Amino acid sequence: METEQSPDTSALEAQLLAEFEAFKVANDQRLSAMEAKTADVLLDEKVSRIDKSLSETKSALDRIAMKASAPVVDEEAQSVPQGWSDYLRSGDERGVSRLDLKSLNSGTESEGGYLAPPQLDRLIEARLLAASPMRQIATVRQTSAGTFRKPVSLGASAAWAAEEGARSETAAPTLSLLDFPAAELYAMPAATQALLDDAFVDVDEWLADEVQDAFSAQENAAFITGTGTNQPKGFLNYTQVADASHAWNQLGYIASGAAGDFATNMEVEKLLDLIYAVKPGLRANARFVMNRRTLSALRKVKDSDGRYIFAPGMGGEAASLLGFPITEIEDMPDMAADATPIAFGDFRKGYLIVDRQGARVLRDPYSAKPYVLFYTTKRVGGGIQNFDAIKLLKMAVS
Repeated sequence: METEQSPDTSALEAQLLAEFEAFKVANDQRLSAMEAKTADVLLDEKVSRIDKSLSETKSALDRIAMKASAPVVDEEAQSVPQGWSDYLRSGDERGVSRLDLKSLNSGTESEGGYLAPPQLDRLIEARLLAASPMRQIATVRQTSAGTFRKPVSLGASAAWAAEEGARSETAAPTLSLLDFPAAELYAMPAATQALLDDAFVDVDEWLADEVQDAFSAQENAAFITGTGTNQPKGFLNYTQVADASHAWNQLGYIASGAAGDFATNMEVEKLLDLIYAVKPGLRANARFVMNRRTLSALRKVKDSDGRYIFAPGMGGEAASLLGFPITEIEDMPDMAADATPIAFGDFRKGYLIVDRQGARVLRDPYSAKPYVLFYTTKRVGGGIQNFDAIKLLKMAVS
């Protein structure tokens, strides 16, 4: 199998460092001009241009690191059965019947399509993992049920006693049952019969690649802002309260100090407040989550000692803010009044993604002649599993 030649990582890392140094010099000049009240539009444009290039270089490095860290797949073990490939290419259902794949329509198999073999399921999951930032930082569970239920302890009673002293009965632990229903996600990629007849085209790989684009776009948005009705519940769609009043089933937030922005020169203080709003046990593996526009604004910020709070990641590491890694997710909101554009916490412990096993595929050569449609569905759920693990920064006075 041919492998795509990767760019020279060391050259990209050197370019990243050079761009960040150039960015700091240009931004220092911009800040000096602002202090002298001689703001220069050309300097602003220069900073923006270097900032954009810096982001692109870092994205290129991240893609190389992800490819290098991907697990080695046993191609023979992952190969899709021939009978399934025959069904996708020509609609021949004889091989599918021998594979004993479940029909979607128990009355007439040819009308309903089939539950895909597990190898195709794993191909799709692998593509989604690479394309979805939330899948990379959250916990992902497989289930065969329509709803995944997780009991959570809200605390148990304990007491001290002497070795032979009397022991009073402790209170029973309080439990909460969290439900994560799996909603249906569908895509309908189209292929020409000529493509399907080409023996050199891996149809299963093609199908996994096609549905990845459609599924990942919908998933990414749902994990952030989903309503929980016929889709996962995004972590920004839970009740948000000031962190001092935070309780279970709510997400606590820290106010930025100004509507739509940070209070003047208070970026570092508010970000530190956000960091320390998370309990120490959940802070060790915590990270920032924001979109690239918010990151671009924070990239220009210095601490009280004149040091930039942003650092570019090297050697496959994520870029960091105040020492904590950053995950860029474009579906996070921009900085605006009452928006929550920045989240911080341990997302592995905080957010749960549930995949119901079994992608389903219906081959349809009739609805869009001369194209063959592949109506592909999978079921996905998601929601917060630990409300202490994630905190938000709200662009508001209080």
